Amino acid sequence: RRQPSATPSVAFVAAGVQHALHSPQEVSMATPSSTGAGAAAAAVPALAQEAVMVESEAMPEGSVTVEGYDFNQGVDYHKLLESYIRTGFQATNFGRAVEEIKRMRKWRLSDEPIKPDEDPDLKDPEVRKNTKCKIFFGYTSNLISSGTRETIRYLVEHSMVDVVVSTAGGIEEDFIKCLAPTYIGDFKLDGQTLRKKGINRTGNLLVPNDNYVKFEDWMKPILDAMLVEQQRDGVVWTPSKMIHRFGKEIDDERSVYYWAYKNNIPVFSPALTDGSIGDLIYFHSFNNPGLVLDIAGDIRLINDEAANHKGRTGMIVLGGGVVKHHIHNANLMRNGADYCVVVSVAQEFDGSDAGASPDEAKSWGKIRAEAHPVKVVAEASLIFPLLVAETFARPEEEVSDAAAGVAVAPAASK
Repeated sequence: RRQPSATPSVAFVAAGVQHALHSPQEVSMATPSSTGAGAAAAAVPALAQEAVMVESEAMPEGSVTVEGYDFNQGVDYHKLLESYIRTGFQATNFGRAVEEIKRMRKWRLSDEPIKPDEDPDLKDPEVRKNTKCKIFFGYTSNLISSGTRETIRYLVEHSMVDVVVSTAGGIEEDFIKCLAPTYIGDFKLDGQTLRKKGINRTGNLLVPNDNYVKFEDWMKPILDAMLVEQQRDGVVWTPSKMIHRFGKEIDDERSVYYWAYKNNIPVFSPALTDGSIGDLIYFHSFNNPGLVLDIAGDIRLINDEAANHKGRTGMIVLGGGVVKHHIHNANLMRNGADYCVVVSVAQEFDGSDAGASPDEAKSWGKIRAEAHPVKVVAEASLIFPLLVAETFARPEEEVSDAAAGVAVAPAASK
């Protein structure tokens, strides 16, 4: 039996097989002759043996083996989720995302050596210990429509994130849910029938149109007051300032933006008029014209949040579109974020930013070149509460153990 040669690459083996299939000489050698058919049939073709029995190089020291959760240990959800990092596929990316968020939460400026040109104020040990990673958190409107809203509210309520970005629907649906409920439906409910009944469908969620009527009744006097303040006091209303005002007015602890108002967490929504809020501003422009919404002021504010921060920054983005790019672009102003977790089902084959890999963001300077960002290709309403359960919702002292446990090589940033 012929011994395999030195380890060829997969591409080399594939090329050799392809060559054999097209080489008359090789084909004739592999074909039993009419005189020695029995002997030839018993011999394994050398090329086939070489292709199948390719010799392996030794795996690098410390390589992690695949092993899933053993339910003979009983049902322990924390241990189950901990096992994901060794499970493979998106489960491993989930585990990497957990570790990346832990690194965001653990980092302090005191972890870094003092630079020769360090700002004098940042040389104080106490200041360095209290300078944390600034976390930018973005999500699309469907997650506020869903029960993921309560997970998002938990993070804002406890000041676990520092800057929030969402779409118009991600703002208004939070307030609407304080006024009237959203219901579980089905993805296959007929749109024409629902329209006749005045019921709007968001995936498998149902929102009666009366909810938006209640929202208009709540919002109209606020817009009137804002216009008075603009004309009388010279107030310049930006989307973030408007959301801050709404959070104050709703005065409801179920609201994400009530807690953003209470904790003074800035909330940005560059497309704030792209939804029911925009509809009501449109109607207001006829009934009581003059209100101005300034988006230029907010681009300065969010970019400064990144550019002026003296420590590291991290990004957690659920979904894509404007929320993803707005956060990424702000971090471009500091030559990229240090940490990044994206949860999305969008793919990059169409060239959209929504599906772009974190590695593509590195090429633009939106994520630092040396960073180890993670993309979990999964639906966020399923994944994000589990991510929070393994990170933000766990005792603070566990964060310091982020470096412990299974060391899995960083993903290929895809």
